[in-house]
Amino acid sequence: MALVLRTRSSCGDGRQKMNRIGTLLMAVAASVAAIAWGTYAGAREPVRHQVPAAPDGKSKVVGLCDGATSVVVPGVAAGESMAPEKAREVAGELMRRYEEKQQLAHGGAEHAQREMRVWEAELKRRIDEGYKLFHSPELGTNGISCDMCHPDASNTHPETYPKFQTQLKRIALLRDMINWCIENPMEGPKLPEDDERMKALEAYIISTRKGVPLAPGKH
Repeated sequence: MALVLRTRSSCGDGRQKMNRIGTLLMAVAASVAAIAWGTYAGAREPVRHQVPAAPDGKSKVVGLCDGATSVVVPGVAAGESMAPEKAREVAGELMRRYEEKQQLAHGGAEHAQREMRVWEAELKRRIDEGYKLFHSPELGTNGISCDMCHPDASNTHPETYPKFQTQLKRIALLRDMINWCIENPMEGPKLPEDDERMKALEAYIISTRKGVPLAPGKH
């Protein structure tokens, strides 16, 4: 009887140990998922460039799209709109400063090799994402994927957009036709224009026509 009791106790201890391990593994998995989601969500957040404060705390400061070049505009208050002549003057000064920085940073070269490697890697990543989506039925609900009608993105002609599309009865961009195909042949939900999946699909489709001259409006 004592042997039986010890055996049961041993089994109970084993089950408790397995339960603790299972709980620990679930906690670890949840933590990893939370970190992954945070990273993914953070990557989707729009980039906001912060311009430096004006020395007097009142003047307008305008920043260039590189996120690093800025110009203080004396005589124009923060939040105030500039006159066209002044705006052109400020834009010209921003570009002059930017080009000067580029010359100093790269010794006259257009882009540093490191920058090119980063840009090429990011572009490849986005194109690869688009390729997977294009060849997957996950965008629709009926099992059809983009490549079933457009093998290797054939007959998509991204270089011809914007153009009038008979299906839409209006001037359309490439993303408009992507959504038309998702909503109709694929019976899926429309993708928002800022959706990362839409950007990936556009990147892949356009990449297949590299070197083809632009021909907006061509049918």
